[in-house]
Amino acid sequence: MTRARSSLVSLSDTPWYHVVCRCVRRAFLCGDDRLSGQNFDHRRGWIVERVKQLAGVFAIDVAAYAVMSNHYHLVLRVDAERAQGWSRDEVLRRWTQLFDGPVMVQRLQAAQERGEDAGLDAATLARIDEWAETYRARLMDISWFMRVLNETIARQANAEDKVTGRFWEGRFKSQALLDEQAILTAMTYVDLNPIRAAMAETPEESAHTSVAERVSDMKPGRRRQKNAHTSSQPAIQAAGGRGEKVKPLLPLRHETHLARLPQQPLMPFDATGRLRAAIPFGLEDYLDLVEATGRCQHPGKRGKMPERAPRLLQRLQLEPEQFVECSARLMLRFGSAVGASENLTAHCAARQVKYLRGMGAARKMAQKRVA
Repeated sequence: MTRARSSLVSLSDTPWYHVVCRCVRRAFLCGDDRLSGQNFDHRRGWIVERVKQLAGVFAIDVAAYAVMSNHYHLVLRVDAERAQGWSRDEVLRRWTQLFDGPVMVQRLQAAQERGEDAGLDAATLARIDEWAETYRARLMDISWFMRVLNETIARQANAEDKVTGRFWEGRFKSQALLDEQAILTAMTYVDLNPIRAAMAETPEESAHTSVAERVSDMKPGRRRQKNAHTSSQPAIQAAGGRGEKVKPLLPLRHETHLARLPQQPLMPFDATGRLRAAIPFGLEDYLDLVEATGRCQHPGKRGKMPERAPRLLQRLQLEPEQFVECSARLMLRFGSAVGASENLTAHCAARQVKYLRGMGAARKMAQKRVA
């Protein structure tokens, strides 16, 4: 049964979420389309760029991503504290990078740019404050993040194909990540998608994944492109070409404007806990775990975990073979939430439900303690 989005994405439960969105009819609209014979791999790059651009606008960080031929996965962390620290003008600045905003907001911003008084009365300024609080809430809302992401990609793809209609399925799926065990499992699951699909032999060769990007960034002399906007992106006409049949609450800004947004780097790793907003593991430990798990999950060369389990599994006291199984079948083993059994139990109580899929898998993953 379909559940309300507010019951699935709740910051009072956790700021961490795994989300997945599929192309309509699961068609290969971002890869080799077997029916038409066309290749759309370049669209996978569009998605990566737009995700990072939106991360620079929203109070949402990207921990992991994988863009496949007919769907994509993200591991996101909502930073509500950061959003609450923004001033009214900062909120308006961020929001109007995506939407034009009301006329009074535009008038206020234009006057500020000229260093002048906008001449707005107290009632109008109070209304602008109300709008700013509404925008602040939206800028830390995963549903709004996904709406902007999916609509802009749909507009680009439909303009390229000279068609109209849906590009994505109606709703994205999400899983709440309740603890470090869940974050680690979800990130490994996401980063190893191309390995399990036999699209790559090693994690560093997996195109359009966060793990490949992180390995590439570690190479000496590599220069990051902050505002990479490829010439392969088609121009979008000012009217039409939207594709997604969403309720027309607000018109998104023109694609040529959105394409100029700077890209936000991926979330950093920090095992020390000194950084407030960071992935709570060491990068080298994580890469070691992904490498070992990938050998076990590749369909052409199934391997086994080394005799001495990777350090992260030892630290979290996770049973290696069960971790391999859960990180390969995350969407099947778990439902709307992922975590240790005690945290799933607490989540059930908070949501007033009797059971969540994944309780058995969580118990098995912690059943045997790593020596």
